[in-house]
Amino acid sequence: MKLDILAFGAHPDDVELSCGATIAKEISLGRKVGVIDLTRGELGTRGSAELRDEEAARAAEILGISVRENLRFRDGFFINDEVHQLEVVKMIRRYKPEIVLCNAITDRHIDHGKGSSLVSDACFLSGLRKIKTNHMGEEQKAWRPKAVYHYIQWYNLKPDFVVDVTGFMDIKVKALMAYNSQFYDPASTEPVTPIATKNFKDSIIYRAADLGRLINTEHAEGFTAERYVAVSSLSDLI
Repeated sequence: MKLDILAFGAHPDDVELSCGATIAKEISLGRKVGVIDLTRGELGTRGSAELRDEEAARAAEILGISVRENLRFRDGFFINDEVHQLEVVKMIRRYKPEIVLCNAITDRHIDHGKGSSLVSDACFLSGLRKIKTNHMGEEQKAWRPKAVYHYIQWYNLKPDFVVDVTGFMDIKVKALMAYNSQFYDPASTEPVTPIATKNFKDSIIYRAADLGRLINTEHAEGFTAERYVAVSSLSDLI
């Protein structure tokens, strides 16, 4: 299956939290989108790896993504080395995305920055023909995405561009709430974490609303780019 967009997240829910509305919009426009989770989030304070698996599957169904896989790297301890890079390369070559989305370049959680550099490096390596990989017994051909963009997570990084996601926040929030174990629930007896507060839940909307305000729309999601974002004409910027 060839995908238009392949989004990577260090943990299940990273993608939904940071660019879920953008993905929902792209799918509504007919794009095929997939998600690859690097870990199962097994070190998370709340819930369990098994529960996160179930939640990720529900969220994927809500968003309507074409495929979701989990590479089962070690939560908290995966590194950007040859072994991990090759596993990511296999996914890139398997799905041949035009665009790759990945974690924020720097963030509060150490896995986010690591995941960002790991996927970015793998996108480059995936285009080198002399690197040999195979999937399910078949040798894979080299493939390099046309663009790699990093979504924004905990830190308020300055975006290089923003996507108008007006009308798609409801589906984003619905997909996020599939992760019942992770977010604010006043009835929960689990320990409170930074993302399990009412303030954080509210921030999902107000951060998108603030970015929307800056571009004169209702809601937006921001991204950083590794190279200049090019357009064919000034009209593309309207």
